[in-house]
Amino acid sequence: MQPDLLILIPLFAFIAFVYSSVGLGGGSSYTAVLTIVGMTYVLIPTISLTLNIVVTTGATIQFVRNGHLRWRILVPLLVASVPAAWVGGRLQLPETTFQILLLLTLVAVAARIYLWKDPVFDFPSSKAFRLTASLVIGAVLGFVAGAVGIGGGIYLVPVLIMTGVASTREAAATGAAFILFNSVTGVLARASWTDMPWDFLVPLGVTVAIAGFVGSHYGSSRWPSRTIQRVLGVVILIAIALLVQRLATG
Repeated sequence: MQPDLLILIPLFAFIAFVYSSVGLGGGSSYTAVLTIVGMTYVLIPTISLTLNIVVTTGATIQFVRNGHLRWRILVPLLVASVPAAWVGGRLQLPETTFQILLLLTLVAVAARIYLWKDPVFDFPSSKAFRLTASLVIGAVLGFVAGAVGIGGGIYLVPVLIMTGVASTREAAATGAAFILFNSVTGVLARASWTDMPWDFLVPLGVTVAIAGFVGSHYGSSRWPSRTIQRVLGVVILIAIALLVQRLATG
């Protein structure tokens, strides 16, 4: 099934605008929308990751220019996440396996949006602990990015803030760059065994590029990100319901 671009373009423009303003690519919402409209499952991660690249490239440039990116925070995450994203992107999963993995990921995203009350964690401050945590978090989120097209920033950004590792803007900058690197890796890995759906990528890419640039220009502090994520979370809940139905009837 080929979904209607006239429906996807305004939806994706809104998603890119909102998520780029808080340092995110919008991959979870892109993936959910594509699932709802019936896009071929093999192409969903490729499209979502490519759009992540478009949005977070602009966001990363904006944050770097404003001096918010901290490489000491980003590099340990990338050391583990980039290889994991490559492995996830190279996996040629059967449709049912992909749907189960995507379902579990979307359930986790929904739990993050609706159930996580943003507590402040008192983690050990030792360098060894922080390095270990960065490697584990990076590996898990990188694999998810490559396999199902969700960049992981929706988890990473609040964790960096709540653990005191980064300020709000530093966390947004780290999230944008993290998503960018892992999305590039995932797309390159998937391009070796799937065709690029240029008829969708070009118009949607232009759309999210413009919307994402405008959103990132406003920065992370001007929008009630949690409230907006809950609104967009409805899309994810619908995708979860559809995936459960397909698995039950398949």
